[in-house]
Amino acid sequence: MERPHVGRLLLSYFFRGLLVLVPVTVVAWAFWLSFAFLDGIIPMEVPGAGLALLLFIITLSGWLASTLLFEPFVMVGEMILERVPFLKTLYGAVKDLMEALVGNKKKFDRPVLVRLGPGMDAQRVGFMTQTDLSHLGLGADRVAVYLPHAFAWSGNLVIVPTENVTPIQASAPDVMKFVVSGGVSHTDEDA
Repeated sequence: MERPHVGRLLLSYFFRGLLVLVPVTVVAWAFWLSFAFLDGIIPMEVPGAGLALLLFIITLSGWLASTLLFEPFVMVGEMILERVPFLKTLYGAVKDLMEALVGNKKKFDRPVLVRLGPGMDAQRVGFMTQTDLSHLGLGADRVAVYLPHAFAWSGNLVIVPTENVTPIQASAPDVMKFVVSGGVSHTDEDA
């Protein structure tokens, strides 16, 4: 029976250590950066107190915006923001994005495969966000598809012919996880 080479054994331990520590370290680092950023929005002496106060203010604002007494103030504020040229565009885009991600009108809930050109065998995974583009002067034969990037929280919006889009029979969170991981994540059913 031959003994494994010590160098090869140490190298395999090193790579196994990378597999264990890198994901945990990246998540911990991202969590720490997020915590430090959010806690620093309202600077306070006690670490975490700024974040706690920020969460309280956000929750209180949500509650107030839900009450009948505060709703007219929200509507007036939105009317003002929608009349200022640059702020109108920025406010509308951010509001629509937040509504798509966490609101009642979730938009990234229809995963699809997209063939970007005729005769191409390669396809991209995306999320159909709109099927009616008449407000852009485009016909009913085109749809809007958001194509997220791998290893990033960014993406591209493409307008493609309807026949280039194939629905995917999988949950939207599983598909997003698959795309963002560069295709290496599996769904919970696969695990």
